[in-house]
Amino acid sequence: MGRTDNLKKGEKGALLNILAYIILAAVKLTIGILYHSEALRADGLNNGTDIVASIAVLIGLRISQRPADSDHPYGHYRAETISSLIASFIMMAVGIEVLIGGGKAIAGGTSETPSLIAAWTALGSAVFMYGIYLYNKRLAASIKSSALMAAAKDSRSDAFVSAGAFIGVFSSQLQLAWIDPVTAFVIGIIICKTAWDIFKDASHSLTDGFHLKDLEPYKQTVGRIENVHRLKDVKARYLGSTVHIEMVITVDPKLTVEEGHGVADEVENKIKHEHDVTHVHVHVEPDDTK
Repeated sequence: MGRTDNLKKGEKGALLNILAYIILAAVKLTIGILYHSEALRADGLNNGTDIVASIAVLIGLRISQRPADSDHPYGHYRAETISSLIASFIMMAVGIEVLIGGGKAIAGGTSETPSLIAAWTALGSAVFMYGIYLYNKRLAASIKSSALMAAAKDSRSDAFVSAGAFIGVFSSQLQLAWIDPVTAFVIGIIICKTAWDIFKDASHSLTDGFHLKDLEPYKQTVGRIENVHRLKDVKARYLGSTVHIEMVITVDPKLTVEEGHGVADEVENKIKHEHDVTHVHVHVEPDDTK
């Protein structure tokens, strides 16, 4: 299956997320306001940011399917990463709003104890979102989509947030109404932390960052190729969910140009086959070591 086909399959997961978050955000915000639960309202706002994030993933996946052109010779794969970056800004803004709202509720004191309806709503949401996480995790692994895997992890985080909201609302029934706004404040921190993690990963990718430890599997593959004397240099970068690698290898200086080219082809094919890499460029130099 080609990369474009994988991206199209990834759209199903993004669309499922959007539908789930629209329903959950509407239900939680309505019940949170009607039954006086700051924690459930904060959880609903969290799901509201997830709608934006899922739409961003969907747009990124669709733009990434566009073929290379004169302005984008490497394709449009980084659209995924750019959309994630935009989503992180929106999530951070909502997270700060939740923090402010929770802080005001804590400082002003809470006189109304939220209804148990809010607690059961949060618990049902936690179970539902964990199911969404498991579905998208399997889909992301099968199509090797980092954007969809990030969305799946966000769904898992949402399940934990909803579980926390359930604990906060349920605990407030024990004549401890202050626990509910405190839980809302903690949820705000979680939203901001999730936004920061998305921003950090997206900006690292957009600035061509690549962890050195992730280069080791490629080095090991090249090291097993008989006609390669030495791997002189290797570097890689992400374009969306795809990896582009550049290598410099040394070979026997007595090899002909055609033979040296054959070694480069062997390196490229093994890297692509063993590691599902989209693009590999290999530069061949004569080995000058004695």
